[in-house]
Amino acid sequence: MARSSTDIKLIALIIALGLPLLLPETAFAATAGMGNIENFIRSLITALIGLAGLVATGFLVVGGFIYITSSGSPEHLDRGKRTITWALVGLAIVLGAFVLSQIMSTLAGNAFGG
Repeated sequence: MARSSTDIKLIALIIALGLPLLLPETAFAATAGMGNIENFIRSLITALIGLAGLVATGFLVVGGFIYITSSGSPEHLDRGKRTITWALVGLAIVLGAFVLSQIMSTLAGNAFGG
């Protein structure tokens, strides 16, 4: 069964985005710190936040395009507004979760002497 062009592009995108997580960090005369599970999880969360930002930006562009090209059609105007609104809501949730995880990590580090 032959893979479609979209499947191959999706696999290439996943590999391109995930590869930096698997490669060693650059460090000069010191260890990079990826041996510590906390640092690995922190870098993984940071990468996922960046990916969420890219996805939200893509949805904002799509929503703006739908809104601009609606030509006064109420259905398309509403669809564009909803796309933009939910992209911003999703981005706010992701950023809020990131801030909350940073606060919890700091509090846990202070509480347990980390």
